[in-house]
Amino acid sequence: MHFEEVVEIIGKGVDAVGVAFIVIGIIVATGRYVVALRRKAADAYQFYRVGLGRALLIGLEVLVAADVIRTVAIDPTFTNVGVLGLIVLIRTFLGWALTLELDGRWPWQNIEGPTVSHSVRIADSSHSKQPFDEEKTMRAVVAPNNDVVTAPDRPQAE
Repeated sequence: MHFEEVVEIIGKGVDAVGVAFIVIGIIVATGRYVVALRRKAADAYQFYRVGLGRALLIGLEVLVAADVIRTVAIDPTFTNVGVLGLIVLIRTFLGWALTLELDGRWPWQNIEGPTVSHSVRIADSSHSKQPFDEEKTMRAVVAPNNDVVTAPDRPQAE
């Protein structure tokens, strides 16, 4: 087996991992969305969008790595490097747009505290006639390390 064949196999493997991140992320986000809908969470759609966006971001990063591996190692001609540059430029722009959409900031801006914070009303199973108890509103916070933390909302001072 020649070097080019090995690099091509590795590149295709990394491509498969990138696609797998996207597909598995979509499946997991959809599963969480369905569970949230059954619990009648008010911000189920917003959390679904965040899950999808994060899956796309990680998948795009891995796909760019696969393109770099194949282009630089196999046939680093000026044309191939130029095409790679355009692909990386487009995927980078998509990554920036997704980060701005999900976190409300550009990727190069500093993160101070949580990146996403949403109030979520949770279903109270003890009140079958009223699915939501207005006093049981929770705040779900997606921290910079992607942990989701919930805490009771405090009433806003008016």
